[in-house]
Formats: sequence, C-alpha cells, structure tokens
Amino acid sequence: MSALVDFLGWLLSVYSWIIIAAALITWVSPDPRNPVVMFLRQVTEPVLAPVRRLLPPWKTGGLDLSPLIVLIAIQFVERVILPTLLRSLY
Repeated sequence: MSALVDFLGWLLSVYSWIIIAAALITWVSPDPRNPVVMFLRQVTEPVLAPVRRLLPPWKTGGLDLSPLIVLIAIQFVERVILPTLLRSLY
C-alpha cells in the first residue's frame, strides 16, 4: 500500500509541473493548435475550469488565479493527506 501512496505522490508532483507549464505558456500567446498547448489544455482544464468558475472575476483584476489555487490544493494533499493516509495504513 505504501507503493500506491508513493505513486499518488509522484502523480501529483507530475501534475503540478504540468499546471506550471500550462500557466507559463499562457504568458506568450501560443498557437492554440500547437500539440503541446493542446495537450496542456486537455489535461489541465478539467481541474482548472471548476476553480475558475468559483473565483469572482472582479476581485482578481483579470488575473487567472486558478493554477495557484490548484497548486496549493495539491501541496496540501501531498503534505497532509498522503502522509496521514500512509500512517493510518500502519
């Protein structure tokens, strides 16, 4: 079971880097038909879109804070939930 928790941690870490890459690539106005851009959007939008809908747009000044919020949530899961899960297994 420890291997499963380690794998979940690794998966969350990889997804964090994908979110960072997707956020950084938006700063350069990429071609939306680029395969890398399409992959990043397909992988991140299912998670970022619901967070984006919850954020009031008038308070962020047009800045998309959804990647930051998702990254904080991932860090919480990695640092609190997964260790607690691992301890409860033993």
